[in-house]
Amino acid sequence: MTVMLYGIKNCDTVKKARKFLDQHQVSYEFHDYREEGVNPIQLAAWAKELGWEALLNKRSTTWRQLPDETKDNINEVLAMMVMEDQPTLIKRPVLELPDRVLVGFNEATYTEIFN
Repeated sequence: MTVMLYGIKNCDTVKKARKFLDQHQVSYEFHDYREEGVNPIQLAAWAKELGWEALLNKRSTTWRQLPDETKDNINEVLAMMVMEDQPTLIKRPVLELPDRVLVGFNEATYTEIFN
């Protein structure tokens, strides 16, 4: 099974996920959305499956730098626009499997999936 891992290569959580996948010899492709951007159709699919709130990283530096007006009025449409424009607002990593999408890294969950 080849999976897709999305994130930013210098993110510590993404590094943990990549290390786990490498150690468990899981074949994956990595997409750095800081360098390559994010496909808006794919972002919409993730949001449909997970909910836009699960994707929006409100603890990020990028979030803190947004204008207060944007943060105070955030809704699905605005969140999708902002995440598309600034992919560093997307929680990391996003793992696309054939049957589902996961956001974030949890070693127990990854172990359950890949063992």
